Amino acid sequence: MRPAAALRRAPVTPPAIPRDRGDLFVLAVEAVLLVAAVAVGLVLNRRGVGLHADAAPLYATWRPHLGWGTPLAMLVAVVVLGPGLHWARTARWGPLLAAGWLAAVAWTLSLALIDGWSAGLTRRLTAQAEYLHEVPGVADIPRMLAGFTDRILDFQPDSWSTHTAGHPPGALLVFVWLDRIGLGGGTAAALCCVLVGATVAVSVPVTLRALGAAEAARAVMPFLVLLPGAVWLGASGDAVFTGVVAAGLALLAVRGPVAALAGGLLLGFALHLSYGFVLVGALALTVLALRRDRRRAALLAATAGVAGVTALFVLAGFRWWEGYDRLVERYYQGWAADRPYAYWVWANLAALLLSAGPALGPALRRALLAARAHRRAAGSLGDGGKPVARVTALRPTVLLPAAAALAVAAADVSGMSKAEVERIWLPFVVWLLVAAAHLPTPTRRWWLAAQALTALAVNHLLFTVS
Repeated sequence: MRPAAALRRAPVTPPAIPRDRGDLFVLAVEAVLLVAAVAVGLVLNRRGVGLHADAAPLYATWRPHLGWGTPLAMLVAVVVLGPGLHWARTARWGPLLAAGWLAAVAWTLSLALIDGWSAGLTRRLTAQAEYLHEVPGVADIPRMLAGFTDRILDFQPDSWSTHTAGHPPGALLVFVWLDRIGLGGGTAAALCCVLVGATVAVSVPVTLRALGAAEAARAVMPFLVLLPGAVWLGASGDAVFTGVVAAGLALLAVRGPVAALAGGLLLGFALHLSYGFVLVGALALTVLALRRDRRRAALLAATAGVAGVTALFVLAGFRWWEGYDRLVERYYQGWAADRPYAYWVWANLAALLLSAGPALGPALRRALLAARAHRRAAGSLGDGGKPVARVTALRPTVLLPAAAALAVAAADVSGMSKAEVERIWLPFVVWLLVAAAHLPTPTRRWWLAAQALTALAVNHLLFTVS
C-alpha cells in the first residue's frame, strides 16, 4: 500500500463516467415532454381554452417560411461546428472572446433575418405592447419615474403598454436613453438588443475562467454562440436584460472590490429591469461563494452597489416593492387570468427546452454524475483537505447551473411565469448551459448540431413574437 502522504498528493481524478444510454433516455424524456406540450396545446386551443399562444408552448404562430437569413444562419452554424470548435480549445483568450461575441452577433442576426429585415428586426420593438410605443411620451424622466407606479394598472386613460407595465421603469429607461443619444426607432433599438444580448458569449466564459474553470469556459462558449434562445435575443428587450445580468455576474467573479461594486451596480439596475430578477440573487450568491479571494469584501461591495441603485430609484419616486404589488394586480387583469396554471406549470419547461436546446437535459445529467464522482473520489482520499482544492474547476460547472435551475423552478411554481418563458427565462438559460462543459468531448459537435437545428426549426416553422 502507498503511504498516506502519497495519497494526499495524488490528484483527484473522478472515475470515468461510463458510457451508457442515460443521455439518450434523457433526450427521449425531453422529446416526450415537448410532444405532450404541443399536443395538449393544440387540443386546448381548439377547445377555446385561453392559452393565448397559438403555437403553445411557445408564444408564436405556425408559419413555415424561408428568408435570406436562412443561408447565413446555416453558414454560421457550419463555421462554428467546424473550425470554431477547434479554435475554441486552442485560441488565445482575448481573440477568442472577441470572436465568440462576433459569432454570437452573426448567429442572432441571421436567425432574425429569416423573418426579413423589417419583420425580424425593425418592427419587432415598435408594436403597441412594446417599450418604444411609450418613448415619445417620456419628455421628463424624473416625472416619469415619480408617477410610474400609478400607471401600471390597466383600464385607465394613461395605463402603460403591456411590456412597460410588466417591468420596473429601468426597462423603459434603456430605450429612452437610446433615443436621447440618437439611437431611436425600431432598427437601432433592435440592433442594440442583438449586440448587448450577444455579450453573454463573453460574460459567461469570463465568469467561469475567473472562478478557476478555464477549460470549461472554452467548452461552453460554442454552446453560447449557437444558443437556440438567440431566436428571441433578436430582437427583444430580454436580450438587453440577459446581457446586463450576465455582465453583472461576471464582474462579481473577477478580482477586486471595484469590480464587485460595478457588478452590484449592474445587478441593482437589473433588478429595475425585471421584477423576476430578484431570483438572480441565487446566482449572485453562488458566484460570490465560488470566488477564491476576499469573498466578504466582494459581498459588501456588491451589496452596496445594489443598495445604491435601489436608493436612487426610491429618491426618484419609484419603489420596487410597490411596483411589484401593482404588477401582480395588472398581471391578472390580462391574459394571466385565462391561462391555466395546470398546463403552463409543466408546458413552460417544454418552452425552456426549445430556448436552451436538447443538450440541456443530458448536460445537467452529466454535471450531476460528475459531482457525485468527484465526491466519491475526494472522500476516498481521507480528510487531508488538499484534495478538496483540486475540484475548484468542477464546482462552478455544477453550482451555477444548480442556482439557475432553482431560480427557474421558483419562477415556474410562482405562477407569475405562464407562457413566453422562452424569452423571459433567457437570463437563466445561459447559466443552465454551463453544464454543457460536462458533455463528453467527442459528442459535443453532435450536441451543438442539435442545438443549431433546434433554432433553425423553430425560426423556420414559426413566427415568434417578442
